[in-house]
Amino acid sequence: MSTTPDEPTTGGSAGSASRWPVLDGWRMAVGTLTAVPVRPPSHVDSRVAGIAMLLAPVAALLPAAVWAAMGLLAVLGDSPSVALVLAVVAVCGQVLATRALHLDGLADLADGLSASYDRRTALAIMKTGDVGPSGATAIVLTLVLQIAATAALFTQAAAQPAVLCLGVTAVIASRFVLAVACVRGVPAATPAGLGATVAGSVSRVALVVAGVVLVLVCASGHFFFGISRLSVIVIVAAGVLTAVAVVARAVSRLGGITGDVLGATVEIACATTLLTAALYAALVLTPL
Repeated sequence: MSTTPDEPTTGGSAGSASRWPVLDGWRMAVGTLTAVPVRPPSHVDSRVAGIAMLLAPVAALLPAAVWAAMGLLAVLGDSPSVALVLAVVAVCGQVLATRALHLDGLADLADGLSASYDRRTALAIMKTGDVGPSGATAIVLTLVLQIAATAALFTQAAAQPAVLCLGVTAVIASRFVLAVACVRGVPAATPAGLGATVAGSVSRVALVVAGVVLVLVCASGHFFFGISRLSVIVIVAAGVLTAVAVVARAVSRLGGITGDVLGATVEIACATTLLTAALYAALVLTPL
C-alpha cells in the first residue's frame, strides 16, 4: 500500500512500539517513496520512521534501475539524439516509479515560498494541492536540468560505459538526502503529516554511519569499473549540501519540514547530483 507525502501509513496502538522496526521501516520506505505496492507497516513511530529514511537509498534502486536500463540502451544506440530521447524516458521512468509525489512536493513548496512570507499563509497554500506559476516553473526547470544532465551522461557513456555508474550513484544519493533532512534537531513545520512523523527521527550517528556505508558501497562499484572513488564523495556531498540548503530555507520560512519539503529536497538533490555527475564525467574522465 502506498501513501501520500503528508499521510504516512500508521498502525498499532498508541504508545506501543513496533515488534519488527526494520521490516516496518522498509515497508514505510517502499510504500511512501515508490509506486511498488507493499503491505503497510504494523506500526509507525519515530524509530520506524528513522529506519525508513535511512533505507531510502535502497528503495531508490527501482528508479536507479530504470535510469541504468535507459543508459545501457543509449550506449547501444551510440547517438546524441538517441541519448536525449532516452534521457527523457529515464526521467519519466523515475517519475512513474515514485508516482510523481516528489514533484508534487516540489510544486507545493515553490508555490508556498513564493506566495507569502507569512508562515501560516505559506503552509495553507502548500496544503491546497493546486499548482501555481511558481510550482509549474519549479517542476519544468528541475526536470529540464535532470534530463539535460542525464543526456550528457548517456552521451559520455557511449564512449565510456562506466560513466553510467556516476548516474546510478547520483539517483541513489538523491534519496540519501531524506535522512539528512530528518536528522535530529530539524523540527516539523506542522504537528501532523509525514513531516511530523519523520522530523528528527534520524540520529546523527546513524546518519554518519549510513553515509559512510553508502559511499563505500558505491565506491566499490566505481573502483570495479575503473572510476576514482573520489567521484562518489563528490556526488554524495553535492546531494547533502543541497539538502542542507533546502531544509535551512524551509526551517527559516516555514518553521520546519513537511512532506512537501522532503519531496522537493529529493527532486532538487536529484538534479544537483546528476549535474555534478555529468560535470565530473566531462571534466575529470574525459581526456584533455
